[in-house]
Amino acid sequence: MTARFLIAGEALTDIVVEADGSRREHPGGSPLNVAVALSRLGHDAHLLTRIGPDPRGDAIRAHLADSGVRLTPGSSIQDRTSTAEATLDADGAATYTFDLVWDPDPSGLPGEVDAVHTSSIAAVMSPGATTIEDVLRRSRDRSTISYDPNARPTLMGDPASVRGQVEANIALSDVVKASDEDVAWLYGTDDLEDVVASWLHQGPSLVVMTRGGEGAVGFNGSGRVQVAPVVVDAVDTVGAGDTFSAGILDALAAKSLLGAEHREQLSTLPSDEIASVLRRAAILASITVSRAGANPPWSHELG
Repeated sequence: MTARFLIAGEALTDIVVEADGSRREHPGGSPLNVAVALSRLGHDAHLLTRIGPDPRGDAIRAHLADSGVRLTPGSSIQDRTSTAEATLDADGAATYTFDLVWDPDPSGLPGEVDAVHTSSIAAVMSPGATTIEDVLRRSRDRSTISYDPNARPTLMGDPASVRGQVEANIALSDVVKASDEDVAWLYGTDDLEDVVASWLHQGPSLVVMTRGGEGAVGFNGSGRVQVAPVVVDAVDTVGAGDTFSAGILDALAAKSLLGAEHREQLSTLPSDEIASVLRRAAILASITVSRAGANPPWSHELG
């Protein structure tokens, strides 16, 4: 089933520094990656973001157009395009340094969408986080709300200073996906599953924690579900979590579970159905891991 999505959050230029010191630039940002992944899977994806009239902004616009993502009218501004420098280690894992301004203009948003997704910096960084929270609140009566904290410690600072905003977003959401690294950083604990399961009491219908090479675990009103990882030859992990988030939404669309009217149904979805959602997301993310950069799969690649 084709669904209509609004993705709200940063689009920026990733400057990738390889382990050998070589550098390359390409469009990035967690929300941008989710929008691209959803559009490539055949959905109608609209992105609320903030990019400038410079060459980096032009490259982002071209990248989005190539994947069929539509920018909201307020997304192009008269300022520079933000950047994120990703330094890869010998295993392909990335650490980030940011040059980011975030004050999006939410004018001209699509009137009816099945789901709204936000993630990472956009949902906690002032002044734009207030705009994003308002978009989520105004959309909640009709749309599924999806959120990925996608922590960026070098930009977010002290976890205690952002935890309140993260939990406010969780309380507004129906679907929350976080990595084990996100949860460990935000809460400073080894009891990661206890933290994620507790989020259900704040409002979500489904919470998911990805665990890298150990697969993923999900919780809803039906209990706990664990799925194994999809093993591939990894090139790097850039964009893998974003593809996983898109995969969850794609799988829920296929099951006709998007929209506020399906909130209760999602919260009681049987465990085998949750497992199929997570397996779909894991398969899609494994394809992104198998190639360089945030390059999520197209629907025609899935057979």
